[in-house]
Amino acid sequence: GGMIRWDFLRDIYGWMGFSLPVPTGVATPAPSYSLAQNYPNPFNPTTTITFTLGEPGRVRLRIFNVAGQLVRTLVDSEYAGAIVHGVEWDGHNDAGQQVASGVYFYRLVARNFMETKKMVLLK
Repeated sequence: GGMIRWDFLRDIYGWMGFSLPVPTGVATPAPSYSLAQNYPNPFNPTTTITFTLGEPGRVRLRIFNVAGQLVRTLVDSEYAGAIVHGVEWDGHNDAGQQVASGVYFYRLVARNFMETKKMVLLK
């Protein structure tokens, strides 16, 4: 489509140091998804993970250890789009046990978006 070609041209001009005006009345930009760094980090005993969805839909937010094993599924449900969501993790696994100090990864999956970030639990 014409929009893809326009984006391509705009990027090329951007790399060369020029900027093109954004065409109005064409297509709206793609929905914006983001996963923020947890806070606080390092943490003990709890930390908050925030994320934004470009559109409503099913979200999975999971925590893994450095071996790649699933530690905890924090979220597996429908969420609204275009607002910031915050989810707290208390350092417990899916069995309700406190996990050890160390590095953990949290991964957000929503539609075609996937991002993973690192966090540290210090006791």
